[in-house]
Parts: sequence; C-alpha cells; structure tokens
Amino acid sequence: MTSTPQDGHGRTGRVPAGRAGAEPWRTGAEQAANQAPGGHVPTPGEPPRPVPEHPVGLAVVGAGYWGPKLVRNAQHTPALRLHWLCDLDEAKARAVLGEYSTVGVTGSFRRVLADERVGAVAVATPAGAHYALVRAALEAGKHVLVEKPITTSSAEAEELVELAERRGLVLMCDHTFCYTPVVRRIRELVHGGEIGDVQFFDSVRINLGLVQPDVDVLWDLAPHDLSILDFVLPPGVEPVGVSAQGADPIGAGRACVAYLTVRLSNGALAHCHVNWLSPTKVRTTLIGGSRRTLVWDDLNPQARLAVHDRGVDLTPPDQLTDAIRHRALISYRVGEMVAPALVEQEALRNVMAEFAAAITECRAPLTDGRAGVRVLQLLEAASLSLELGGATVPVGTAARAGAEAR
Repeated sequence: MTSTPQDGHGRTGRVPAGRAGAEPWRTGAEQAANQAPGGHVPTPGEPPRPVPEHPVGLAVVGAGYWGPKLVRNAQHTPALRLHWLCDLDEAKARAVLGEYSTVGVTGSFRRVLADERVGAVAVATPAGAHYALVRAALEAGKHVLVEKPITTSSAEAEELVELAERRGLVLMCDHTFCYTPVVRRIRELVHGGEIGDVQFFDSVRINLGLVQPDVDVLWDLAPHDLSILDFVLPPGVEPVGVSAQGADPIGAGRACVAYLTVRLSNGALAHCHVNWLSPTKVRTTLIGGSRRTLVWDDLNPQARLAVHDRGVDLTPPDQLTDAIRHRALISYRVGEMVAPALVEQEALRNVMAEFAAAITECRAPLTDGRAGVRVLQLLEAASLSLELGGATVPVGTAARAGAEAR
C-alpha cells in the first residue's frame, strides 16, 4: 500500500507505507502536514524524537572508509540496533568493531539478508556494487540506506526506486550535507521566502585532493553540491539543462578541473566549480535572491552562514513616472548582515536518525531514492556535455540516450 504525495520540488512520488501489519498511512490534516519529504524533520536544536518501542535491526555492508562511520553513528542512534557488519575482509570488519563488540561479523551478504532480526541495511561499498546489493536487499524485504551515488546510472536508480515503492520499503540516499544544521537552515530560508526569488546559486569545492582512479572530478566532488542544490531549491524551480567544461592539465586521463552550469526553470543559473589541483581548500556556496543573499563558508565554524540584506532592486515598469524614466531602472540595496546561530551536530547522526524515523513512521525520508535519481541525471548530463565540448544538455537526455543504446 502506498500513497503519492508531492516532494519538496512539487514532483509526485510514492511514500512507503511499510510492511504488512504496519499502521495505515495517515489521512486528512496529518497527511497534508507530511506532503514534502523532510518537512517533518526537526531543525537541529529541537527536542529529539521519541525512541520507538522496538528499534530497527540494522546491518552495515562495507568496512572501508564510510562503513565505520555508519557503524559508530548507528550505535549511538537509540532507534537502531546494529546486528551485523558485513565485509569480504572479515578481519578488517572485526578491527572496526573491536574485540569486545557484540555485533556480528560476516563476509556473507546472504547471511545478513536471511536474518529476520535485520529490518534495514546500510550500504557503504564502491558505487559499482550498489545496484546489485540494494536490489537484493529490497527483494529480501529490507529497507535500504545507500551511500551516494545511489548507483552508477539513473536508469538503474529508477529501477530500485520503483522496486522499493512496489514493496512499500524505504530507499534513502546518504546525501550527508543535507543533514547539516547549516544546509537545513538554508533550506528553511529559501523555502520560507526569506531571500525572495532565487536568482543564482554558486558553489566552489576545491582542494589538493586525491585523483580518483575510476571517476573524474565531476563525479567525485560535484554530487555534494548537486545534492545540496536539489535539496534547497524551492517548489516549482528545477534544473532543465546542464553544460560542463573540464580540463586534465596533469595528464591523469580524466578531468581534474571542471565547471558545471545548471539552467533552472525560473531562468536562474546554478554554477559549480570543482578542482582536485588547488593548493588551498575552499568550500563556499552563495545563493542570491531578490531580497537577500546567503553566503555559506563551511571552513568558518564561527560564522558558517551569513545572510546579507544586499542586492539589486529593479523598478517595475508600471511604477515608472516621467520624472524618473530618464534615470536608471536599477538601484543597489546595502543593508545589514546577520549570522544565524547554528547548533553544531554531526550530520551522519542525523542521517541515521532520519532513516530510522522514516521506517518507523512509514513515510518518505528526507533524501529519498528519487533525490538520488535527480542528482544522477545532472551528473549524466554533465558528462555528456563534456563529450560535446560544453554544449547544454537537457536534463534526462543522457539517460534516454543510454537506454536507447542498450
């Protein structure tokens, strides 16, 4: 049983109704209050959710870089109970847990799926393995949290989303930045109309980073910024086209520096600069609106977010008089800057709490599978644009071209 509310961007998508025996989906005012995934999630600093009577049994798959972080945060989430850490290298998994842990270690994913105590699986493996692992977990009736990207293609991701919806299961993407207090506050300011109409989105994510052996800099770094863009855009505004430019000045065989531009349906532009070769680290995002501009500097813990009451005002044509018609229609507004107070919280702890809450409350998570599909569609369009020398590619074109080729 599923329902089909709209997500935060005005698009419709099914909401998991849970397994057989779960309480039916809410109706009336309660249903309306939960139309947008994430609309129900408390802003950091609010009272915590009540702990369910029966915690959700969890298995983490992957003991590499991200898996241990999931293990640690799952063990500190009262609504979850960790039963397994699964990895082909069992010695590595045991080292993650420690010798006194009561959590089981196994190299068999089948054993995890056969355990009736396990109601959910968190996948933290290389992206190439995501599709097979997530599909097997969903077919076994398990809810799934998967590290980004959800798969290596939007077509595969859509298959998994449809499978989860048919079975009434939660499929959630670990878009970690969306669970930071600063990004949640940005979303509130944008969706609440505090900045007015979105006019531009500009992000810089550069550092002297590790050149990846299997993906270019766009697929390595841009998913962070694209997931944030998808998360904060107001209802009715969505990407319609993507163009990208890249360069490989060190001969790595893949783009190490890239600039990505996303055209939005309201006429605004979103721009992302990603770079593995910068000697300095920069993590900034600017979101300009018709009323205010937001500046997020992730490397400034004292004032991560600044709200500037500065911008450009345009006199509407119907308000022009003969006395001012000869003067410029544009005026500049210079006002105060406010740095909102933010509660420092570990984003991944919020990810695990949201995953458990979506399962127990039988609803769509804040970053559901469809959010993962949308990010992949932007990345695929960017890759096609690189091949075409920077031409603008309509969103979804690359996925359709790939499907036709198959």
